[in-house]
Amino acid sequence: MRAGMRTIVSAVALSALLIAGCQPTNPVSVDQKARVATDIRKAELNQELAKKWENPQAHYQLGRVYQSEGDWSKAEWHYNLAIGFDPAYRDAQAALVKLQFDRGDREKGQWAANNYMTQVASSPEQTLALGAAFEKQGLDDLAFKCYSDALKLAPNSPAVNRQLGYYYLAKNRQDLAKDYFIRSFQLNPGQPDVANELGKLGVAVRIPQAPSSPANQP
Repeated sequence: MRAGMRTIVSAVALSALLIAGCQPTNPVSVDQKARVATDIRKAELNQELAKKWENPQAHYQLGRVYQSEGDWSKAEWHYNLAIGFDPAYRDAQAALVKLQFDRGDREKGQWAANNYMTQVASSPEQTLALGAAFEKQGLDDLAFKCYSDALKLAPNSPAVNRQLGYYYLAKNRQDLAKDYFIRSFQLNPGQPDVANELGKLGVAVRIPQAPSSPANQP
């Protein structure tokens, strides 16, 4: 099985080299190059799965490749496998929701989203993680719902306020981004990235220095 996968990878790579060699007399289109790169990636991921089938990351990545090709069935199958091997795999959950929306089944996608949000409803950390996964998929309404729920669960969480700051910053809502960054920094001043964003937004902050040892003090 492993030897077979190595053969596939080698064959795909050879095809890429042959295409590259033909460029001077027979230019290769961007689409052809993309297909070769995709075939190589699929072969690599299948090789990883041949070594360890219970690899949620490989299934997730392979699902993403199939989704990019519009092969909904194979993408869904691999996303479900990824979640089966890692039930808390938020990126795979969000990708599965996005897949349903992309294929036109909004009802199924919304049902899956509601189900995942219910699963994490008691944990601000997991709700935040699911929201971040939704945001990576461009599902902004679902991401905002998770962030809002996380804030209700943990209003004094620096991480939740920080995430909302970045969310609004990406939306070019600098006024709201500033409010949440300030709140996050107040709750935890030891966040250089938040201090940097506040500086860009015109808010002067000072990161507290670690106290020196009494022996080093004059």
